[in-house]
Amino acid sequence: MEFDVTLLSFDLGQMAAYAQAAEALGFAGCWLAETQGDPFLGLTLAAEHSKRMNVGTAVAVAFPRSPTLTAYIAWQLAQYSQGRFILGLGTQVKAHNVLRFGVKWEKPIKKMRETIEAIHACWDCWQQGKPLDYVGEFFKLQLMTPFFDPGPHDYPEIPIYIAAVNEQMLRLAGTHCDGVHIHPVHTVTYLQEFALPELEKGWARNGRSRSNFTLSAGIFAIPTDGIRPAAEVEAFVRQQLAFYMSTPAYKVVLELHGWGDLSRQLGQLARAGAWTQMADLIGDDVLDACAVSGTWAELPAKIQAKYGNLLDRVSYYLPFIPGEDDAGWAASVAGFNS
Repeated sequence: MEFDVTLLSFDLGQMAAYAQAAEALGFAGCWLAETQGDPFLGLTLAAEHSKRMNVGTAVAVAFPRSPTLTAYIAWQLAQYSQGRFILGLGTQVKAHNVLRFGVKWEKPIKKMRETIEAIHACWDCWQQGKPLDYVGEFFKLQLMTPFFDPGPHDYPEIPIYIAAVNEQMLRLAGTHCDGVHIHPVHTVTYLQEFALPELEKGWARNGRSRSNFTLSAGIFAIPTDGIRPAAEVEAFVRQQLAFYMSTPAYKVVLELHGWGDLSRQLGQLARAGAWTQMADLIGDDVLDACAVSGTWAELPAKIQAKYGNLLDRVSYYLPFIPGEDDAGWAASVAGFNS
């Protein structure tokens, strides 16, 4: 199991220092999310200031970008990082696509499938010299003159992961992707009884298998010996769980555990704007199923015991700030690497 660091937000001016610190600590990879800025910009600096670890998006929002633009930036980052780049894509939800990015929300499963296929069509054109000829419902790509063709590179094919929670996106990950980003709101039961069976349907459809597929997930970790008191971190985790569980996207996780009433109650509080009350509804049973607590040194063994071979890459849903709790992060890195 590889241990990565995920930055949910970042400052370009600090990105070089963050990448250097992450690599020095021994993280296997560095993921950037698309929250307050473009993750590809940050990853360019991360690639420049690291030599070993993977760099990737977790995730970049797919639909506001054309497949060709995404293909170009991924191609350049793969070259610049010497094959260490992983392209992670996600749909985001309708409201953000329409009201924040100003793009249509239409058939997200099919559009994501076409996005992935169109990106691969560009890559095949540049790497193998195939004519660019992709025609789908949403995209028609049939022009790539030599002036705009970056040409081949010397590195392996760029992996594509997608964020997936529900059955159709999980199946798409199985048929079309090299990996999947599992949301931190998950449980072992969800992985065993829902996510993996749906992925397996996708693998079977395209002759793929678990052996060449990566499951990556964020983990709600609660260090009990960190700079922040454990009770404070636990309160943060309860608040995050309450926020996410109030939305329909994660309903499948709650229903698997018989927490349907909790979903409805949280949704009602969210609509009423009663954010501070929501965390009180996250009981210890929910916390135990969705989070792992222990000392920084104990967390790796506890996570490996909990998940076994269900996950291949993990990161903590915690802010990473170089110079703060470096000893704790190093203890967890050592635990995963032992």
